[in-house]
Amino acid sequence: MGKVFGYPAHNDVGEQVLTTYEGDYKDMKMDIRVYRMKGGTGRRFGREGEETAVLLLSGRICFLYDGQTVEASRKDVFTEGPWCVHGCTGKEVEVKAGTDAEILVQCTHNDRCFDTELYRPEDVPWGYSCVGKFGNVAKRRVNTIFDHDISPVSNMVLGEVLNDRGNWSGYLPHRHPQPETYYFKFDHPEGFGASFVGDRVFKSVDGSFAAIPGGELHPQAVAPGYQMYTCWMIRHLEGNPWLQTDRCEDERYIWLHGAEV
Repeated sequence: MGKVFGYPAHNDVGEQVLTTYEGDYKDMKMDIRVYRMKGGTGRRFGREGEETAVLLLSGRICFLYDGQTVEASRKDVFTEGPWCVHGCTGKEVEVKAGTDAEILVQCTHNDRCFDTELYRPEDVPWGYSCVGKFGNVAKRRVNTIFDHDISPVSNMVLGEVLNDRGNWSGYLPHRHPQPETYYFKFDHPEGFGASFVGDRVFKSVDGSFAAIPGGELHPQAVAPGYQMYTCWMIRHLEGNPWLQTDRCEDERYIWLHGAEV
């Protein structure tokens, strides 16, 4: 099995490379990068044969696409919802930073054409999951920016999770055949958590990521006192897109659904 966890640093142009189509994380089948942008600078994204999602993590920016200019602002991922532009092959998305900003760019191969979509915070509400279950220690907020139901022409899924302090997410331990990538941020720089990939356990820290091969169990936990943000990104398989009903919980732990914890 190849590498499944990374602690990449930003390079001298503010780019943090998570996964690419080649190398250690090629099984993710996605090109995922995070960019720190200085106020007054700009970047362009979008290539032939790829779909591209540009997600604002923090700062004030303008999205420019299809002749439109849209202003977007997000204080941080812990207090405000997402802004995201999702475009198809050959469509360019330009980002101009009005302040220092951070964005995540998720790409994968896709030759299908579709209209560029803008997702605002009001389009992507947070919803609590696992409230009251397992002693209430797996309660977390989740949003889905787009998936197969929302964008059936896409080959990707994009969403976000906010763990309550000291809580678990992705619990019960579960798996699905499609590969998934997690990108972690913490509300304090020294914050940390634990990321499980199969039988291996890794320390998740601010700016780290997990590259989860299809079929591997992958629950997460965060230390008490800290809030953890996870951007979750799934790559559909050919003829086998990820669906909400594809979450397969490990049968050893299913008894917990009916247990008093």
